Amino acid sequence: MPNERKRVLILGGTLEARHLAGRLAADGRYDFITSFAGRTKERSLPAGEVRIGGFGGADGLRAFIESDRIDLVADAAHPFAAQISGNAAAAAAAAGIPCVRLERPAWEPRDGDNWKPVSGIDAAARAIPAGAAALVTVGRQEIGAFFARTDIRIVARMIEPPAMEAPPHAELVLARPPFSLDDERALIAGKDIDILVSKNSGGRSTVNKLLAAREQGLPVIMIERPAKPAALSASCVEQLVSLIDGAFG
Repeated sequence: MPNERKRVLILGGTLEARHLAGRLAADGRYDFITSFAGRTKERSLPAGEVRIGGFGGADGLRAFIESDRIDLVADAAHPFAAQISGNAAAAAAAAGIPCVRLERPAWEPRDGDNWKPVSGIDAAARAIPAGAAALVTVGRQEIGAFFARTDIRIVARMIEPPAMEAPPHAELVLARPPFSLDDERALIAGKDIDILVSKNSGGRSTVNKLLAAREQGLPVIMIERPAKPAALSASCVEQLVSLIDGAFG
């Protein structure tokens, strides 16, 4: 039917995904569902229908798209969720529907920053100098490579504890962003941190750790983003809404 409302699948896990859901809810022109992978137990759920759990790869996502009569996939997953974005692009192409992506701008070094770019988690763990006290902010899924470094002291900040037990040389700090600049200053000073490890996630909710590191002259091991397949992309929610509108003429 020509006047049938289009249905959008939002791949969530970011603040922008929640904002997109709120924007579409306020707009009222689309039906939509936001999907979370289910890795974080406690979260602020977005407006509208919510689905929690994986799809079973690109084939499972395509099956969901077809069974739920999805007309467009809006990929607002984390910048480091390369597999999710790859599955989204492949499933949407196989189902013959558009896939648009929110590409949150990466952080860029500024005057006073001392960044060491690395290509992945293992490289980041190897780059920490022996004897250093490192604030590691990579999340719980990939913390094992840092726990394995017994010649350093680790303060690992994450939202929820990892599946593995923290070793004696590692301390867990469980906290949910956003973090203020004063929060980051206090953490760095209180834990005698001398190096920061971060993914280049971009965004405002955790950028203050970089500002605090710059103030203190701390080096930052910055993990570069993984490659994702080409997609029609936007840098903010409003641009993504425009892409959604454009996809439907």
